[in-house]
Amino acid sequence: MRQLTATVHGYVQGVGFRASAQRRAAQLSLSGWVANQWDGSVKVVAEGPERALRQFLDWLRRGPSAADVERVDVTWAEATGQFHGFHIRG
Repeated sequence: MRQLTATVHGYVQGVGFRASAQRRAAQLSLSGWVANQWDGSVKVVAEGPERALRQFLDWLRRGPSAADVERVDVTWAEATGQFHGFHIRG
């Protein structure tokens, strides 16, 4: 089990990004959260099998159809097991 932390930059707020990310994470059985950031980016922390996280990362690089993702900054770590479900924050 691994943890993915990603910051998604571009036109990613006000386009349904968080709700779409939550649905995609649920489809992949990932846990964690997604939240808008003050600078217009979206931050994601997700845990699960590395293969599922890589599929999620591929989706984050595209986002929902109304989004325009410029870049995704990513860090990897070992899973902590602290999350239950995948939630939208703020």
